[in-house]
Amino acid sequence: MRSIERVRGAVAGKPVDHLPAQPMAMMFSARHSGALYIDYTNSAKTLAECQLKMVRDFGVDCVLMCSDPAREVIDIAGEGSVKWFEDQGPVINEERAALLDKARLREWTVPDPHREGRMHDRIRSIEICLEELAGETSIVGWVEGPLALAQELRGLNRIMTDVLDDPAFVRDLMDFTSEVAIVYAAAQIEAGADTIGMSDAAASMIGPRHYRDLVQPWQRRVFQSVRDAHPEVLLRQHMCGNVDALISQMASLPVDIYEIDFPANLTAARAGLGPNRAIMGNVSTITDMLTGTPTDVEAACQRCHETCGPYHVVGAGCELSPFTPPENLHAMVRYAAEHAPGPVAVGSAP
Repeated sequence: MRSIERVRGAVAGKPVDHLPAQPMAMMFSARHSGALYIDYTNSAKTLAECQLKMVRDFGVDCVLMCSDPAREVIDIAGEGSVKWFEDQGPVINEERAALLDKARLREWTVPDPHREGRMHDRIRSIEICLEELAGETSIVGWVEGPLALAQELRGLNRIMTDVLDDPAFVRDLMDFTSEVAIVYAAAQIEAGADTIGMSDAAASMIGPRHYRDLVQPWQRRVFQSVRDAHPEVLLRQHMCGNVDALISQMASLPVDIYEIDFPANLTAARAGLGPNRAIMGNVSTITDMLTGTPTDVEAACQRCHETCGPYHVVGAGCELSPFTPPENLHAMVRYAAEHAPGPVAVGSAP
C-alpha cells in the first residue's frame, strides 16, 4: 500500500495494512546522511536527499519538508535578524528582529514562492522528491503558522507583550502572516505536496482567551483556505508544548491530523478532539526516543495507540534529537508496521 493511502486511511478510519509512521526528523535526517545542517537548510537537493534516505533506511511514511523558522522571514525581510550556525538551524536574534519598528509592516508584501529565495528552495525539494518517489510516498509540505511567523518577525517577548498592549497591531500582523502561509501552502501543493503541515509553536504559550481572540481565527483562515482550494490535501497541525487548555478550541479547526507533543495529556486530547479525529505523536523525544531503549519506544507507541484508538499516526511529540539512537527509530517504525489501526483496546479514550 502506498504511504499516502495508508495515511489517508488512518485519517478516515478506513482499513489499511498497518499504522502509518510519520515522525518529525530534520536534524536527525541530516546527521543520518552525514550532512551539515546548514547545507540541509540551504540546499534543496541536500534536504531532499536526506529525507529520501529516511524513507529508504527506516521505512517512514513521508518525506518532511520542514527545516527551520527562517525561510519566510528572510524572503519577507532579509537576513538581518537571522543568525546562522554550521550544524544547527538558523535562529532569530530578537535584538535584531525584523519588525522592531511596527510601521515596517506596512512596507511588506507577501513573497512569491515561485521566485528565487528560501521559500522557493523548499519548492525545489518537493519537486525533487516527487520525481524520485513517483507517488509512492507521502510528501509533507510545511508553513509557519500565523503566530509563529509573527513571533519570528517581531520577537517572542514583544509579540507576547503586544497581545496585551496592542491587540489591533497583532490582528494586522496576523492578517499578513496568515496570507503568507496561504500563498506558500498553495505553491507547495502545486509542486507536489499531498499534505500541508503548519507549526504554530508559540500558540501553546497563549491562554484560552487570547488564543480564541488572536490566534485561532487566523489558524482557521489558513487551514480553511487550503481545504476549500484543495480538498484532497491532508492538513496537519503541530503546536509544540502543552496545549491541554486549548484542545476544545483546536477541535473546531478543519484539521486532519493533530500532532500532540509529549508534555500534553493524550487522554484529554482524545476526549477533547472526539473519537474520530486522527492524532499523531506524544511519544517523548527525550525519555523514550533519545535516552530510552527500543523496548521503551515500542511501549510508548503502544500506549499512544491504545489511547488514540484506530485514528492514529505513529510519531514522536516533536522533532527527533539528532542524537536519537537509530535503533529507537527502527523500533517506532516497526511498531507501526506490525499493528493495524484496529481493533485496539482504547483505554480511557471515548
